[in-house]
Parts: sequence; C-alpha cells; structure tokens
Amino acid sequence: MIKNDLFLRALKGETVSRPPVWMMRQAGRYLPEFRALKEKYDFFTRCRTPELAAEITVQPIDIIGPDAAILFSDILVIPQAMNIEVEMKDGVGPWLPNPVRTMADVDKVVVPDVHEELGYVFDAIKLTKEQLDNRVPLIGFAGSPWTILCYAVQGQGSKNFDQAKGLCFSQPQAAHKLLQKITDTTIAYLKAKVATGVNAVQIFDSWGGMLSPVDYQEFSWKYIQQIVDALKDETEVIVFGKGCWFALKEMAESGASAIGVDWTCSARNARYLSGGNITLQGNFDPSRLLSPPGEIKKMVKQMIDAFGKDRYIANLGHGILPNIPVDNARAFVDAVKEYGTY
Repeated sequence: MIKNDLFLRALKGETVSRPPVWMMRQAGRYLPEFRALKEKYDFFTRCRTPELAAEITVQPIDIIGPDAAILFSDILVIPQAMNIEVEMKDGVGPWLPNPVRTMADVDKVVVPDVHEELGYVFDAIKLTKEQLDNRVPLIGFAGSPWTILCYAVQGQGSKNFDQAKGLCFSQPQAAHKLLQKITDTTIAYLKAKVATGVNAVQIFDSWGGMLSPVDYQEFSWKYIQQIVDALKDETEVIVFGKGCWFALKEMAESGASAIGVDWTCSARNARYLSGGNITLQGNFDPSRLLSPPGEIKKMVKQMIDAFGKDRYIANLGHGILPNIPVDNARAFVDAVKEYGTY
C-alpha cells in the first residue's frame, strides 16, 4: 500500500483534505544534486543507466517532498527506439541529424519491441519503486505522437515547427503513417511501464498549441485518444497539452482521469471548458517561482482557491526552470501542504 495516496485519490475524483502537489520536471536541473550528476554523465547516459535514473527520480522526494514522483527519462527515448537518431547537444537541446521528411524516411522508422529497445526504462522503474518504498506514487510518461513528430521532422527544437507542419500539410499520408507508428510504439511503451509498476501515466503534448483547433484534431488529438483508450482501463491517465485550451472539452470526454492546464488558461475557464467534472492539474507559471517565497505561498493559496481543493492537483503550467532556487520550489510544495491550515 502506498503511504501517501493523495495524488491517486485526486485522480479518482475523491474528496481530499488538501490537493496533492508535484511539479513537471521536478526530477532535474534546478537541484544541485542533479547538477552534480550532470557534470559526470551526459544526458542519455543518465536516462539509460537505471541506477542514475532512479537516484534522480527520488532526489526531489527527499529534498522538497512532493506527493508524487515522476520517472526521470525523456520523451525522445521513443524515437531513439524507432530507429531515429537523437542526440542532446549543449546549448542546442535535442538534435536529430537525419530528420524524417519523406515517405521513404517514414518507411525506415520501425515499431520496435519496447522490451528490447527500452528495457533500461523498465529496470529504472523497478529500482525507483524499491527506493521510494511505497512513500508516494510513481508517474510514467510519454510525449504525444504530434510532439514526437515535431522533433523527428524538424530535427531540433523550434519556435514554429514549420518543417513538421509542412510535412503534415504537403504529405499528409506520410505524416499520418509516422504518427500511427509513434502511437503504436507509445501504447506498447506505456502499457509496459504500467505492468512494471508505475501508478499513473501522463501524455505530454508540448507542441499541441502550435496547431489550429482544426489541425489539432487531425494531427494530434485523434492519436492521443488512441493512447487514452488503450490505457484508461489499466491505469490513471493525465493528458497535458500546452496551449491547448481549445481542446479541453475533448480531453474531458476522452476517458482520461485528469487534464493538465498551462498558466495562460484561468482556473475558471479551465473548469468551464472542461465541463467541471474532471480533475484538473496545474497551472502556476514556472517563472513565478522566481518570486520571493512569501509571495509564492500567497499566490499558491489563491490558485487553489480558484480551482477548488477537490478534483485538483497543484502543479506548474509547464516544467520547472533550471534557475529556480530550491527554497522557492520547496515554498511552492509547502504552500500546497499547508492549504487549509491558514
């Protein structure tokens, strides 16, 4: 039995004494302990070494005390497993030397045996579960098929992902074939994560907001829906689409347990657009963690008041920034834990 199951209870819509709290990218770059490991090991070595991934996952649980852990990994382990080369370059971020831009390129992309290609992730889950010792639940995750396509086609991060959108609009057959391959791989990957012991999964549609509402339905949402359909009877599924306020209704009706909301959508609008009956997660502006700790605590209370304590998971509206002081991250977590005691 998990000792602190607040996160899982909120996902199920149960009444809670306070909302649970965790932070996207909490296992990472703002922590000095993480940076010490970063000095010794390159990014994908950290992802592929179960002992390192487990250590990094558990660090924030010990240091700032959130109500859930999220496995240290990366959304781009999926394309790596699919025969798409991915590097992580300092100062550049993800770098894919051979972008997928034609049907011939798509044909070279494989749907792998996830146990063969991504076994190191499942080993990391087992080690992490041992180290967590049932203190809090463990979240597994994957990128949305559209978000993975963005990197696979663009070849790197982008402000507009024009190459990715160009493939969808000029070669839709190739785009849909690639999206389906990514979807099939992601479903197998997340199912294996659940079988290995994660307690919930989150789908990150980081670049969904790059698409118009009509194109979002065509090139992103219908593939996310396939993933939700495949997983919802096995575990709790959270869908997070950055900039995707226009799709909150579809997300709420998808069978997912919760929807992540970014900081550009107010609590009131998120409740209204989602129909008011699903757990919402979010949506503190990550840059606001640069405010003084006292100000952070005041704003967190206002955020929870706006969402309501039930059917709500306190989180950021996107990943924590590398320049956030640990004390400020801790103030965010503590403010949620103190809610109702003011």
